[in-house]
Amino acid sequence: MDLDLDEGALAFRAEVRAWLREHVPERPLASFDTAEGFAQHRAWEAELAEARLSAVSWPAEYGGRDASLLEWVLFEEEYYAAGAPGRVNQNGLFMLAPTLFAHGTPEQRDRVLPRMARAEQVWAQAWSEPEAGSDIAALSSRATRTTGGWLLSGQKTWSSRAAYADRAFGLFRTGPAGERHRGLTYFLFDLRAAGVTVRPIRQLDGEPGFAEIFLDEVFVPDADVLGAVGDGWRVAMTTANNERGLSLRSPGRFLAAADRLVRTWHREADPADTALADRVTDAWIGARAYQLHTFGTLTRLAGGGDLGPESSVTKLFWSGLDVALHETALDLLGPDAERRDPDAPDGGRWPNGYLFALAGPIYGGTDQIQRNTVAERLLGLPKERR
Repeated sequence: MDLDLDEGALAFRAEVRAWLREHVPERPLASFDTAEGFAQHRAWEAELAEARLSAVSWPAEYGGRDASLLEWVLFEEEYYAAGAPGRVNQNGLFMLAPTLFAHGTPEQRDRVLPRMARAEQVWAQAWSEPEAGSDIAALSSRATRTTGGWLLSGQKTWSSRAAYADRAFGLFRTGPAGERHRGLTYFLFDLRAAGVTVRPIRQLDGEPGFAEIFLDEVFVPDADVLGAVGDGWRVAMTTANNERGLSLRSPGRFLAAADRLVRTWHREADPADTALADRVTDAWIGARAYQLHTFGTLTRLAGGGDLGPESSVTKLFWSGLDVALHETALDLLGPDAERRDPDAPDGGRWPNGYLFALAGPIYGGTDQIQRNTVAERLLGLPKERR
């Protein structure tokens, strides 16, 4: 990839930088895992959408700017560098939307995407079940045929954003249980529909970042089946590959954190501590390596390729980088590392970031599962026989 930006990309980056400088709230919004913070972040998403900055790479007809993937990466870099609020609708924008573009009907895209861009509908991810976490093919929630649609029954757990979200997407079994990957169908459903019960799950900080979803014969019309009936596994791999490989964790997130780590080191560290200096350097290099890797991914996509199982390599890299970067920051700060108050170093962002980073090796498919994917599908190694 040619890393010299053309005039159009430079102008786009300058416009985004200027808009963010003018509009990013001076004080951080409340956590979007609280009712107050969720409402604040929904309003922020609407403000982004008004400027057509909510989903810049989407076609203009859906609220985007027809920006290239490179321009999207530039937007993300500017967004994180500006310290802008977290994206409360990230499940929809970065995981469901690419799936709709790949597998949805024109009617589904027209109906769902504009409202998603404006955060009029915030989406939850409903994948995992009590007996089906990383092995999602083991799920047991079912969808049965009825007049005009389907009845969903079962339980989903660890559903991100579900405590306050409007709608959810997930897989349900429409074929025999023994078929595993076959006989699954991808559904969109309303979290406020009759028969849906949402039970928030409190995190260590007391906030409900996740929820359990119980479904008791919840009616879903045929119009909310995404892809073909029984082809849900293939459709879901589009969602999973975007979660692991490109859109959910852009380089901007890690570039901003690495730059903040370097500033913290200059302000707080003992220059004689060369071992810690090496770790800071490694984090900075890792963030830029991920940036260059992403540019390579963009080149492959522009040439007609897809994300594919290579996304598992990407996921392993960024999940490990995130943990190492935050552990370095906590070791650098010493006793102050546990402080989360506004007067703490960097406003107490490091311990919060560290707690979230610890989830990285789990969500999106555990690192163990990703290593199996790399071994079997990229390296061609034989499956373990027991």
